[in-house]
Amino acid sequence: MTDLNAFRQETREWLEANCPDSMREPVRSFEDYYMGGRNPEIAHPEQKLWCDRMAERGWTVPHWPKEYGGGGLAGDELRILREEMARISARRPLDSFGISMLGPALLEFGSEEQKREHLPPICRGEIRWCQGYSEPNAGSDLASLQTRAEDKGDHYLINGQKVWTSYADKADWIFCLVRTDNSGPKHDGISFVLFDMDQPGVTTRPIRLISGASPFCETFFDDARAEKRNLVGEAGKGWTIAKYLLTHEREMISGFGTATGRPLGEQAMDFIGADSDGRLGNSSLRQAIAQYQLDARCFARTMARVGDEVKAGQGLGAASSIFKYYGTELNKRRNELNLAVGGEPALGWDGDAYHGGQTARAWLRSKGNSIEGGTSEVQLNIVAKRVLGLPDA
Repeated sequence: MTDLNAFRQETREWLEANCPDSMREPVRSFEDYYMGGRNPEIAHPEQKLWCDRMAERGWTVPHWPKEYGGGGLAGDELRILREEMARISARRPLDSFGISMLGPALLEFGSEEQKREHLPPICRGEIRWCQGYSEPNAGSDLASLQTRAEDKGDHYLINGQKVWTSYADKADWIFCLVRTDNSGPKHDGISFVLFDMDQPGVTTRPIRLISGASPFCETFFDDARAEKRNLVGEAGKGWTIAKYLLTHEREMISGFGTATGRPLGEQAMDFIGADSDGRLGNSSLRQAIAQYQLDARCFARTMARVGDEVKAGQGLGAASSIFKYYGTELNKRRNELNLAVGGEPALGWDGDAYHGGQTARAWLRSKGNSIEGGTSEVQLNIVAKRVLGLPDA
């Protein structure tokens, strides 16, 4: 206990001294998340400073092993770090697909050389990754993918197209599913490869959404080169890795349901005001907000508990589908409530009076969260089969 008390005190003092004031402000928009990369998008100059300071201690990914750039924390120490960051409202120093998706897959399936080459730059925020999974004719039926990888001895030549590739136009590298063998069942012959996006054979084209944003891209490969040393696992055996990574993608997307920021109840008081008892003046909205906040807290606690179990060596498995379904549906509820709280001005699309349409655009974007990474219907089917043991229809 004395050692943990000392760790808490040291952690508290370090965070107080090194976390900039601007990085203790609530996250108000996507631009407040720092994604890193060769050419990072920096909304505030102290974003990179905060990332660099945390990376020096391995605390951008505190639960990863120290030899790969992490902090080597587990159990009580990891919990204490989270508590002390929450105490000062410190933002996460780095958010990336490298941390949430590729990293866990490399730790599980990557070679020692691959781990040492790719994991430390992820921890330092030096390389931004994107995911090459979905194709025009292979979305929920991902195993039908047709992007080809031709064996050229020490490398592959990649040809094909991916779609809905999040931030491909901003990414430095891609982890990609390709077909290396067509001779067997569709789940066989799929390989998991890593390659640099900055090469002549890669083209990206952003897809503009109804919200006005363009986080997704079409991605085209025309003789793109992937080195053989960046084949993860065995050739033709990438489906196992793909499924493992999907569980972590779904866990990441489910985190939208625990979005931080100013509590909805406080926002509603500003817009609607209080009744004679000091409560929110709209009783039905008050009940809906209270139920949402209760559900969100329970969900966050459950996510934290299962996260600790995973870090202790227990598999995530079908729980990721439960989290993905519930978290994204919870996120849609939150955005619906934001509209209800804001009233007519919240529906505004452009102009300073409507804050650039931030509320309406976020509401529209939340619909996509329940589609990407596997639709809510797909997640319910997985839960029915793998958790409840129900038969196929």
